[in-house]
Amino acid sequence: MNGAAPIYVLDANVFVQAHRRHYAFEICPGFWDCLIHHHQTARLISVDRVRDEILAGDALEAWVKNSAPKTLFASTADAAVVADFAAMVQWVQAEQQFKNEAKSEFAQVADGWLAAYAKAHPHHVVVTHEEFSADVKKRVPLPNVCKRFGVEYIDTFAMLKELQARFYWTAP
Repeated sequence: MNGAAPIYVLDANVFVQAHRRHYAFEICPGFWDCLIHHHQTARLISVDRVRDEILAGDALEAWVKNSAPKTLFASTADAAVVADFAAMVQWVQAEQQFKNEAKSEFAQVADGWLAAYAKAHPHHVVVTHEEFSADVKKRVPLPNVCKRFGVEYIDTFAMLKELQARFYWTAP
């Protein structure tokens, strides 16, 4: 990464799994404060397409609307992002490995836009819970696209370690 601090670009599953499993608002509010803090220091972002995916009518939607900075979700309406997304869709469509349903889904969900945003912006790293899978046919894993297009990716826990996040317990 040429010595520059990475900027983490968060997948929808980072927010959703945190909210529903690992870092529920009432259990670990520090996680959510950490996201906002690192966004404000220009180390963390997501994209508008991810925002659209996570607006599901629960507490996560309320957090996005009421607590998350509006700038957390960057616009994908940039010529470089659009061009990279088009190249990614073209690659997916040409890959015989993926079923037609997987190809269609990829063109409609945020994953390709997320990878395209990271590719179009130097030092950006995709953060996802998905894993690379060379043989998958029924879906197009985000890490597969990242690997094909030279976009670095890590999982949430690696990002938190790199950001030196610490969540402390306090007695009730």
